[in-house]
Amino acid sequence: MTVITIDKDICTGCQECTKVCPAYAIEGEPHEPQHIVEERCVMCGQCVQKCKSYISLVDHGAEMYAKKRAARGIPDTVAEPLFAAHNVSHIGEVIAALADASKFTMVQAAPAVRVALAEDFGLPLGTLSPGKMAAAFRKIGFNKVYDTDFSADLTIMEEAAELVQRVTKGGVLPMFTSCCPGWVRYLENTRPELTKHLSTCKSPQQMLGAIFKSYGAALNNIDPAQVFSVSVMPCTAKEFECSRTEMKSSGFKDVDVVLTARELAWLIKYYGIDWSKLSDEEFDMPLGDYTGAGMIFGITGGVMEAAIRTGYTFITGKELTDIDILPVRGTEGFRRAEIKAGDLTLKVGVVTNLKNIEQVLEQLEAGSLDCHFIEVMTCPEGCVSGGGQPKLLRDADTAEAYKNRRLSTLDHDKKLPLRKSHENPNIKTLYKEFLKEPCGEKSHQLLHTHYKGSGGHH
Repeated sequence: MTVITIDKDICTGCQECTKVCPAYAIEGEPHEPQHIVEERCVMCGQCVQKCKSYISLVDHGAEMYAKKRAARGIPDTVAEPLFAAHNVSHIGEVIAALADASKFTMVQAAPAVRVALAEDFGLPLGTLSPGKMAAAFRKIGFNKVYDTDFSADLTIMEEAAELVQRVTKGGVLPMFTSCCPGWVRYLENTRPELTKHLSTCKSPQQMLGAIFKSYGAALNNIDPAQVFSVSVMPCTAKEFECSRTEMKSSGFKDVDVVLTARELAWLIKYYGIDWSKLSDEEFDMPLGDYTGAGMIFGITGGVMEAAIRTGYTFITGKELTDIDILPVRGTEGFRRAEIKAGDLTLKVGVVTNLKNIEQVLEQLEAGSLDCHFIEVMTCPEGCVSGGGQPKLLRDADTAEAYKNRRLSTLDHDKKLPLRKSHENPNIKTLYKEFLKEPCGEKSHQLLHTHYKGSGGHH
């Protein structure tokens, strides 16, 4: 499946993209158009963020610009430059679904989108805007406006339970997180024999998609076949993830279409919505409720911190009082920490940027990696720096944007009344009414999966 492509008519061969590709999947001569080696590409979209070769209305004229825009399926309300490296857009499918009265549209948006989306409307880097985003979704015409932060909390319930099972019952350790599809694909491509170390949990996007077409359909009294599930992500690899053959455990495709944060901005403009005039609105309940733990999924170390906040309770039966887990925060390479949980010392690690994974995998193969649980994020600072986020045209803005988005995320977590996933009242209700228990029979069927090399199919 093609998700990322480089337009040969536009590429100038500056090779900036080859420098940022964490999978070394871009090849070509200097000053000649570059090309992507699809077998190696993890679809993270860092090349899309970095690319500086473009065509514009001003420099290249309306005809060439319109032709390229139409070929990419981008609405004609878009007038910004079109870059050589780009992700394949599915915005047309969403517009068609919104106009189809037989479809019941449900939308979810990842934690990292709400700290970046406003940048595409001229606001300062890292502006937090969950309320305006929810309002925009309603104005666009989605039937239900839900939230990936809810299923980030759900992922923690499943992942923490899975980790405790592996640690106490002699399962495969270390367990790696599985919510970053670029990382999952990299491991499948390079070392399929190690995929047994991946958590069997689907990502929050896919979990919520499966819940949309089961519990969500029942809540809204509609046939699951009518549900059209849209997710808005900071990530281009999520487009690949939603199309994986494993991702249909409800009997339907979990997520029908993924849009990037950039494409959501296009969609808002397409429907003529004035961002500055939007008032804050809430997400729909119950699948729009979230805690601080769900929010911090968007930053590197955040999944680990959220997992520790709940895992501690699962292991000890007590509540963790000091919940800011500072040792796992940061933005560099491979960080390690030890967390005391009752009689157990939980040894954890965080890999930031896929370029830093090889040393960790080599230690694992050599038998010298003493760790229970490792979070891996492909992008430079996790999802806030994803390939689908608003494009940063000046390199000087990049570090500031990442920092501001990270700080916005942490600030939002700090201000929320509930900051642990197991405290989310609507997560409790979901288990009581539908799933029964974490890692139970129902949740295994809907919320877990398998990967190439781990006894499953691709």
